[in-house]
Amino acid sequence: MKRSKPVKHRDYYSLGGKLNVALSLMIILPYLLLVYLFFNRHISASATVLFFLPVILLSILAGFLLLRRSANQVYLLSQEAGRLRAGEQMLPIRIEADRELNEIASHFNALMEKMEQINRKNQEQATQLMIYSRDLALSYEKSKREESLRNRLSRYVGNNLVEKLVNLKEGVLLETERREVTVLFADIRSFTAIAERMTAEEVVRMLNQYFSVMVDIVFKNNGLLDKFVGDQLIAVFGLMESDAYPPENAIRTALEMQQATRRLMEKRRAEAQECFGVGIGINTGLAIIGNIGSANRMDYTVIGDCVNVAARLEEMAEAGEIIIGESTYQKNTGAFSFESRGEVYVKNKNAPVVCYNVLYR
Repeated sequence: MKRSKPVKHRDYYSLGGKLNVALSLMIILPYLLLVYLFFNRHISASATVLFFLPVILLSILAGFLLLRRSANQVYLLSQEAGRLRAGEQMLPIRIEADRELNEIASHFNALMEKMEQINRKNQEQATQLMIYSRDLALSYEKSKREESLRNRLSRYVGNNLVEKLVNLKEGVLLETERREVTVLFADIRSFTAIAERMTAEEVVRMLNQYFSVMVDIVFKNNGLLDKFVGDQLIAVFGLMESDAYPPENAIRTALEMQQATRRLMEKRRAEAQECFGVGIGINTGLAIIGNIGSANRMDYTVIGDCVNVAARLEEMAEAGEIIIGESTYQKNTGAFSFESRGEVYVKNKNAPVVCYNVLYR
């Protein structure tokens, strides 16, 4: 810390100089006059009383007034410093006093200014810490919401799509809209007869084993799981912006599901368990997408004629078959092979529906 330079001289404007003058007036000058009177025998008593005694008294009085004035300045400085300490005022000390007292007041003001700067800096840091704390709390809440959203989404879409869904603009996925989608229905053939030959625990275990494999395939091909209806699985393709070829993804999903079902049946057959086949129907068209249900129970699902046609095509499919509608067929880029089934009539449709079988390569 840089120290201030000491005062090298004392004059009348300094506290030390005034103390020297007061000392001279109160002690030294009267003492010298008394010594002078003691050794000077020619001065009469009346002259001493009339001249020298008033001079001595005036000298002492003048010295006392100088001391009193300096003492008042010290008292004033003490009072001003006390007000600052008590917080009664925040203005710098302004006094007209001796040089040393003015310097003390100046040093005190400089110290108070530095303390004020430190206090402002501490307040700024405290404010910054509060901002950081708020941001951290908001980030933690956002992280919790995103984690909860990921957990919910993972029940409907694959992990490879969860991040894309989380990063979508808020509300985009859940908006009610009409758009073109491809819907896939997959159902176990003769499930009722099979279930009658099994215990309830065995039925649930079989369905969980089957659905676990099927859902993974749906997720892998950018599909979204719409729902399970008993032994039926419904998936939708085309809801994700990254899904550039919904019909082809749906067909690829169906082929992989049939292949996975055959492998699963081979395993179950080796373990002497009930086996089954799966029929799949696929159709492409406009559908209404949105939250449908009541205030207590909502489902994000698709409804429309193309959905109904996909369900009817699935009902027509035998075990191991994949039947697609004409719109799905027309949007194919040549990646798969098909066999025409011609026009067929389905329930609740007056006009016939053109459909195709997907062939295995």
